Amino acid sequence: MSKAHDRAAAAVFFALGDGTRLSVVRKLGSAGAQSATELSDGAKVTRQAIVKHLRVLEGAGLVRPEKRGREVLYSLETQRLADAQTFLDGISAGWDRAIGRLRRLVEES
Repeated sequence: MSKAHDRAAAAVFFALGDGTRLSVVRKLGSAGAQSATELSDGAKVTRQAIVKHLRVLEGAGLVRPEKRGREVLYSLETQRLADAQTFLDGISAGWDRAIGRLRRLVEES
């Protein structure tokens, strides 16, 4: 992986590391595009706080804003989540190989 891919993955994991942002991603994933007002319904934070969280998610490439009339709807960028999953799969495969080497070493002894 390149440094650019590593930086992009780090931005995604940083953005997802906050409970409020993770909740926003979950809502967008299950209900589709929504406004900041809709996303703040039932949240423990204000609409203004949701907007700040949406900016972080947008900066990480996880959401895309689209202006519809006077309203801005945010939708989830699923490709960024797929990229993060691929990154984690690579780490998991490395651990699987390491465990396999350790198992072979123990079984040979």
